[in-house]
Amino acid sequence: MRLLAIALAALAAAGSCALAADKPPPEPPKVEAPAPQTPGEIRADLYTRLAASKDADETEGLVKLMFATYGLSGTDTGDLLLERAHKAIVARAYDAAGQILDAAIAFMPGEAEAWNARATLRYLDDDYDGAMADVAQTLKRDPRHLGAMMGMASILTSRDKKAEALDVYRRALTIAPHWATAEKAAETLRAELAGQEL
Repeated sequence: MRLLAIALAALAAAGSCALAADKPPPEPPKVEAPAPQTPGEIRADLYTRLAASKDADETEGLVKLMFATYGLSGTDTGDLLLERAHKAIVARAYDAAGQILDAAIAFMPGEAEAWNARATLRYLDDDYDGAMADVAQTLKRDPRHLGAMMGMASILTSRDKKAEALDVYRRALTIAPHWATAEKAAETLRAELAGQEL
């Protein structure tokens, strides 16, 4: 009898072990991944890194990244509109590009790059007044927008407002020290202005 009780106890223990083995192990606690950065947050980080950059190579790499982020609006529709407008500008389909950019600005009026892209289009279409108006809107939304500053400096230079253009390049260099493109343009204007003073 005692042996039977021991055997039954052993069987019960084996059964409970088998049941426990059939249960899946407890799931580890869920750790939520951090939310991806918004385009604005990415640009803010890049502006900080640009200000701290140590040389022209580092600056050039950061500027390229910055220009790549300008086409990111944070919405699929906004990104698609900007991409289509860019393709139309490259294809010199300026009327189509203008319609797309007007739609982009209506869809996302707070997005600096929509205004900047239209400024570029207007500049290429020789509408300097319209381009300057859109550059102003771009800089109102993103005062550190390097593309808008370069566009503004180009328009000012073409209008023979070299001293004002030089000021814009200097401003760009406060945001992106060691940026060779802005440094060379500023140096050229400084030499031209010095020649005019002689």
